[in-house]
Amino acid sequence: MLGYALLEPFSQVTGKILEIPFSPAIIGFSILILILTTILSGSYPALYLSGFEPISILKGKLRGTIGDLWARKGLVILQYCASAILITSVWVVSSQVKYVQNKNLGFDKEQVIYFNADGNLEQSSPAFIDELKTIPGVASAAGFSHDLLGGMGKTTGLNWEGKDPDSRIRFGNLEVGYELIETFGMEMVAGRSFSKEWGDNSTKIILNEKAIEVMGLSDPIGKTIELWGGKREIIGIVKNFHFESLHEEIKPCFLQVYPDNSTVVVRINPGSGLETIERIETLYHSYNPSLSFNFQFFDQEYNALYKSEQQIATLSSSFAGIAILISCLGLFGLVAFTAERKQKEIGIRKVLGASVIRLVMLLSSDFTKTILAAIIISLPVSYLLMDRWLESFVYRIDLSIWFFIGSGMAAFGIALITMSLQTVKAASANPVKSLKDE
Repeated sequence: MLGYALLEPFSQVTGKILEIPFSPAIIGFSILILILTTILSGSYPALYLSGFEPISILKGKLRGTIGDLWARKGLVILQYCASAILITSVWVVSSQVKYVQNKNLGFDKEQVIYFNADGNLEQSSPAFIDELKTIPGVASAAGFSHDLLGGMGKTTGLNWEGKDPDSRIRFGNLEVGYELIETFGMEMVAGRSFSKEWGDNSTKIILNEKAIEVMGLSDPIGKTIELWGGKREIIGIVKNFHFESLHEEIKPCFLQVYPDNSTVVVRINPGSGLETIERIETLYHSYNPSLSFNFQFFDQEYNALYKSEQQIATLSSSFAGIAILISCLGLFGLVAFTAERKQKEIGIRKVLGASVIRLVMLLSSDFTKTILAAIIISLPVSYLLMDRWLESFVYRIDLSIWFFIGSGMAAFGIALITMSLQTVKAASANPVKSLKDE
């Protein structure tokens, strides 16, 4: 029943529809698993207790073996080691997701919407974009082809003076309309952007810093290169920007003016989003009366690139919570078991003047060492796992020592609270109750 109740939230996290078909085979298998689990879980204590000598039990001289002690402590170490690893994982994954969402991409993705230039816009997108700019609330608008989120075209058809004939460098190709650089807030390092004021820009080209670096050009502004056999004049250098996810290193790319673009991008003034979008939709329908207006926010599409990382963060949080709960239950039971076995010793010490604090320290000292051992074991494992996971990102956070110190302190604090609930209760008990049967 618990698994069935958790299906919907798990489906929301993973983005997949999961169902449990209540067929006779599934029900029968579930009943069989329940019976086997019950038998196996009840067999161990039954067999274990049947090996005790009745005389020893009646005399109260029941003692566990060293193996039993290490088995119980080993289980606690394993549980808290897993908890500490999961706490670290949650912290690191969440920090990396936050990092990629807030990193400077070389362009401003906020307050930007985009939509397809389909229907009648395919042949009249420049006129449509000019009208967009007159709408109140529209800061700027432009057109472009390909994609800034990993779908940019690639080509090796760029040649320049001094190029190694054997080199095959792949350049990203972004076909743009006028004012795209301004609409996305990209920064020009040198030269100028595309502008109608300078006449025909079809023979001009803008390169990013990485392209200039791999081409080995010095003072490139005004120089001529070849693109697919045609001459192009370099009029500007744009600062490097991410046109793929942060899993990839920034690659060389160029921008060229293209008359009819497949996508329209609009920057909206803050605070005027809904009204402005409604006006854009009205203008869109004046060109395409029979088509629906489907737009997307650019920042949401960018964040969707890291959907799997966000799912990992959510699932890690859930698993960490479950692991901590199981660890606390295991530790609580072990402390209660030890307190029960030391009940008479606690009573005698209390009669002899031992304080509650002293008794709590006595009961907790052994478990504290166990928890510290679990945390120490978890540190290198956590580091190796997280470092391996971060290797998939070219742009990543640093694995600060505070991730591991903080996670260890959190696990230790949870353990102390769990221990204190039982040790304080045992140390505060009336010693007469534990000694009256002697």
